[in-house]
Amino acid sequence: MRFKDKVALVMGGNSGMGLATARAFAAEGAKVHITGRNQQTIDEALAQIPGAAGYSADISDIESSERVVSAIEEKDGRIDVLYINAGVGGFAPLRDITPESWDHTHSINLKGCVFALQKALRLMGKGGSIIVTGSIGAHAALPGNGVYAAAKGGLYAAMKVFAGELVAEGIRLNMVSPGPIDTPLLYRNPGMTEDAIADLKKRMIENIPMHRMGEADEVAKAVLFLASDDASFITAANLFVDGGMLELR
Repeated sequence: MRFKDKVALVMGGNSGMGLATARAFAAEGAKVHITGRNQQTIDEALAQIPGAAGYSADISDIESSERVVSAIEEKDGRIDVLYINAGVGGFAPLRDITPESWDHTHSINLKGCVFALQKALRLMGKGGSIIVTGSIGAHAALPGNGVYAAAKGGLYAAMKVFAGELVAEGIRLNMVSPGPIDTPLLYRNPGMTEDAIADLKKRMIENIPMHRMGEADEVAKAVLFLASDDASFITAANLFVDGGMLELR
């Protein structure tokens, strides 16, 4: 029970990798709080995590992150582990990028994550651990992925700086960067038909050395490792969970 009586906040914990991680934290004794934008999926997630608390919040709305932190402060008084997993995808080649699509993706994947971290820090102290979801998309030049890559690349750069700022406070900050993971996010790419998504999935599998998609639980195991005392001498790391897709290309 690596997280017995620890308070864990999973932002974007109502589905996919976030939900798998929230379940894993609870299984190892944590008091779990989750956020999500969809109340129905939050309720469905809470049904799988006895004793957990859930909050409807949009990470692109900075004040909604503040409300979540305030609620946790009132209930538990602190945050020991913060996992920021909220994010959106989407593909568009350079000529099709719009200011609106750029702002939408960056308001969630970059700006929202940074300010959610800032808000949560007031409840964190020595021994605290923060994990943020990045992506191999920030490091691989995948056509049509420019907007998402810029947001996740910016997040990676910012987290390296923040890890350096927080190390003196005894707070570790690491990133987990998944490759192709079979989660609902894959099937919610705006502007992509079902056939296009199926073709994308096929092409991704062809380029994964392990010749399969990853599972949400496999990302959860990586997050729990980085959050735990097993990783007590690790900060500012970026752990790729991608079946060798980036490292072995």
